Amino acid sequence: MARIIAIANQKGGVGKTTTAVNLASALSQTPRRVLLVDLDAQGNATMGSGVDKRELAASTCDVLLEEVHAADAVVRTPEGFDLLPGNTDLTAAEIELMDEEGREQRLKRALDPLRPEYDYIIVDCPPALSLLTLNALTAADSVLVPMQCEYYALEGLSSLLQTIEALKARLNPGLEIEGVLRTMFDVRNNLTNAVSAELVTHFGDKVFRTIVPRNVRLAEAPSHGQSIVGYDRASRGAIAYLGLAGEVIRRQREREQKENAA
Repeated sequence: MARIIAIANQKGGVGKTTTAVNLASALSQTPRRVLLVDLDAQGNATMGSGVDKRELAASTCDVLLEEVHAADAVVRTPEGFDLLPGNTDLTAAEIELMDEEGREQRLKRALDPLRPEYDYIIVDCPPALSLLTLNALTAADSVLVPMQCEYYALEGLSSLLQTIEALKARLNPGLEIEGVLRTMFDVRNNLTNAVSAELVTHFGDKVFRTIVPRNVRLAEAPSHGQSIVGYDRASRGAIAYLGLAGEVIRRQREREQKENAA
């Protein structure tokens, strides 16, 4: 049964899509059965996975509007993981769903039949606490929060955590924090190191040990329609995301051991 992980942070430019695509690719190398869901109208996760968002037979929009079953919209990526692709139609879907009853549950209902088919379902959220993000958080078992180690990022994280707590009370009591991932990390920057230390102090083992560095190859990969693992497996960025996949798998194994012991 798949674990659904939403990649969320309402702040833009922190590496959400980069993390979603590269974590999906890295997990599929382990090998695990992985589905990546592109819930961002920009469609960057779709393009970054080697699928043209302009030539989709069906998209996440059609799934949310319940015009297509999720299984019928899934496409295979060149790197071996499956993709539920997204494009600008998602903006229209969000508007159409505004007045619908149970609108926050649409993605959950769509993904539930697919859970037995995968080990992990990764959801790339838009950079806002919108209806699409609420759908992702309602469907998810946990939230992975990528963030840059800068002052404003800490404020954004506090806001996101408050939203998660409110959502747990109303829509998804089992939602957990999968972890906080430090991205675009520059060890030469004193503020970056200070914020990183503060994160570890406040969140302890919820902060992933993996740190994603600023890396030119990582920035180049999406323009080739590839993850960093497919583009340059020996790069520092690829090594970081393979390490993150290992941490995610280890945490899942520890959870399962605790449940079995209980």
